[in-house]
Amino acid sequence: MIGRYKKLKEKYDKLEKEYSYEVAKNLDLQYEYDTLKADYSSDKNQREEIEKLHENTRRLKHDMKNHILVAVSYLNSGETEKAKDYLSDVLDNLNKTYSYIQTGNSVMNYIINTKLEYAHNLGIKFKAEIENLPFDKMGSVDFSAMLSNILDNAVEASINTKDKFIYIAILKKRGFDTILVKNKIDCSVLGSNPELNSQKNDKEQHGYGIKQIKLIAQKYDGIVDIYEEDNMFCINVMIPS
Repeated sequence: MIGRYKKLKEKYDKLEKEYSYEVAKNLDLQYEYDTLKADYSSDKNQREEIEKLHENTRRLKHDMKNHILVAVSYLNSGETEKAKDYLSDVLDNLNKTYSYIQTGNSVMNYIINTKLEYAHNLGIKFKAEIENLPFDKMGSVDFSAMLSNILDNAVEASINTKDKFIYIAILKKRGFDTILVKNKIDCSVLGSNPELNSQKNDKEQHGYGIKQIKLIAQKYDGIVDIYEEDNMFCINVMIPS
């Protein structure tokens, strides 16, 4: 009886080990599939965005020729004020046109341009300082989720502020690939909601996605620093290079 039990246990342990191996293998395959799928989607979307940008550039170039001809005709007729007013309207329209940001990282390109074009259309101004960083130690799915959440929070929080402005810096600093995003605030977010709990009807919805950002950074031994300075809410994520 003892011998039979021993054989059954050995067989069970062997099957359990093989089962665990297959599960782990399937998880690895699923992760690889998700990563490739994300890469393919981002490349496809980037190509579409670039094609749209090129089309807008061609249209702008064509329109500018016509605008210059109209302005010159006003000047030739001595109608200086009309020429000034016309060119002023042209400049206003140019300021409303979003300029595509090229980073060298296809996933980053798609996320940043999608989010910032949306912000631009909402009247949110922004400044970006971006280096060509691969973030190659992070899976595409994780990087996409992290950056999307950071930018979504900033855009969402900026919608109802008086001074709509977002600053983005993606730079290498002291051995870390860093993502720093700041957005203007009317009053302290951390003062009224220090735990950054998500509040559905709260104008400052920074709590949304913060937990996920921290979990992803922790997965790669990264650091998340959240603070406020100069009437701006700041989130700085640092991932070891």
